[in-house]
Amino acid sequence: MFSVLRNPSTSRLQFFKLPKTPRRSLRLAPPFLLDDYFPRYHLVSAVDAAKKRSAAYAHLRNCNLCPRLCGVNRYEKTGHCLIGAETVKVSVIAPHFGEEPCIQGHTGSGSVFFSGCNLRCVFCQNHDIAHQRSGFDLTPEELADWYMKLQEVGNVHNINLITPEHVVPQVALSILHARDLGLRLPIIYNSSAYDSLESLELLDGLIDIYLPDFKVWKDSTSKRLLKANNYTAVAMQSIKAMHAQVGDLCFTGDGIAKKGLLVRHLVMPGMEDEGQEIVKWLAENISVDTYIHIMEQYRPAAHVGKPRRSSTSAKAGSQDGLDVESSGIRSTRDVRYSEMNRAITDEEISQVRKAAETAGLWRFCEVAEHGGFNI
Repeated sequence: MFSVLRNPSTSRLQFFKLPKTPRRSLRLAPPFLLDDYFPRYHLVSAVDAAKKRSAAYAHLRNCNLCPRLCGVNRYEKTGHCLIGAETVKVSVIAPHFGEEPCIQGHTGSGSVFFSGCNLRCVFCQNHDIAHQRSGFDLTPEELADWYMKLQEVGNVHNINLITPEHVVPQVALSILHARDLGLRLPIIYNSSAYDSLESLELLDGLIDIYLPDFKVWKDSTSKRLLKANNYTAVAMQSIKAMHAQVGDLCFTGDGIAKKGLLVRHLVMPGMEDEGQEIVKWLAENISVDTYIHIMEQYRPAAHVGKPRRSSTSAKAGSQDGLDVESSGIRSTRDVRYSEMNRAITDEEISQVRKAAETAGLWRFCEVAEHGGFNI
């Protein structure tokens, strides 16, 4: 860039080049940067809120809120999730600092860990909560009161509903009640992606951030490890519906996510090929701007690595020349899901990451090297 200056002694125009101003590099691209944000549930009209309350009660009388399609009247008996109609079972409610940096921020994410689940993952990382139904019972109104405590006392950045697929009606009722109490935080729906379109329709307008975990790709894998025959097809349609509601993940200037879709994928031992298919599908069918967290914190849990119940393992050990009881060493044949009974490798993680980059994905959740907060 040039500037013009008149020299008073010669009355001539002199041209000189201005010094180049350094351009500041921003981590947040303008299309995903919000000046401010107002939660979506405040935009729901009184008429639509009444319709949602009515629909929530109707769903509980004939439950079709997850692809299990139990069809039970949850006021009378429970279905696959083992949770009734009038209350939800909650294990923990507290500020949480184990989420993505853009979710937990500086003061934590207001996490609500629901007990129970509509999947039966053999490797469940929260097995004690999801499979053992531990915790205390809360009505939707009491749940809303806890949202307010998280906001006013915990000073958290958001309300993070973890594993809520089986209690969507109660969640919808609690959000509407909390709105009337003065809640003003974004709501996060943190799920396994095993949701029905009916439940997502009920949540439309109430959820600000969808955080699904796309677990596996092959039907044979989902049947064996998740105990669900149709997981992949359901996850695909669910994530499409979530993205249609809230779009790509957006942030305010402080680096905190306020609206949009954030997809997780937990890399598991020997299953990097499925992760590669998942990230490719996300780029081609959702958006290349999808914000994705390729997680590497898998550990053997739940049923993985537990002793087999039958006596065939003992026979196998003797055939291999192993005296398991005397040596104290357990053969891989003696434990369940032995192929997953290890940590993942850097190479497995790298393969999924490279596949994502090749597919065109570029918005990755990066963990801070210093172990603290980053955006």
